[in-house]
Amino acid sequence: MSLAEVLAELPALSAGERQQLIRSAMELDDDGLSEADRIVVEGRLAKHLEDPGSNLRLDEMKARLNARFQA
Repeated sequence: MSLAEVLAELPALSAGERQQLIRSAMELDDDGLSEADRIVVEGRLAKHLEDPGSNLRLDEMKARLNARFQA
């Protein structure tokens, strides 16, 4: 199937099917986390599990970042 044919079929797909198509296409290029990144993520998850109250709500994190980086 050519790219043009695939694009022509997109409107016939449901929103869920298009989302799955996008996820599947992105996974083809996903090399996953590097070993160093995996170690960082696992370390941060372990710290969170030790102290679940240490997390921030998204709106609070955004406010902190905006306050810190706005010129």
